[in-house]
Amino acid sequence: MTTTRLASNQIPFRYRTSDSATGVTRETAKRLADRLGVDETQVIHHALHELAVKLLPQYEADDGPLTAAQLRQIKKRVPQGSKRSVRSSLFVTETA
Repeated sequence: MTTTRLASNQIPFRYRTSDSATGVTRETAKRLADRLGVDETQVIHHALHELAVKLLPQYEADDGPLTAAQLRQIKKRVPQGSKRSVRSSLFVTETA
C-alpha cells in the first residue's frame, strides 16, 4: 500500500480534554480498551459500530406503502368478516 493511499484512508482523531457527551479523554479510551481487552483503535471502531446500529437503518429501504391492488390481493387471500385477536401473556398465572 502506498503512503498516499494510506493517508487518504485515515482521519485525524483528537481526544477531548474532559469526558462529555461529545467525546472522551484518552484515559477513558484506555480504560475501555483494558475492560474490553482490545486496543484503543478497536474501542473507537466498536463505539462507531454501536452508534451506526443505533442510528442507521439496518435494512434496505422498501418501495413504500402498498398499492390499492396489493391491498386487494391480500384481502382476497385472508379470511375477512370476523374479528380475531391473539392474547398471550409473558407471565405464568397460577390458578387458585
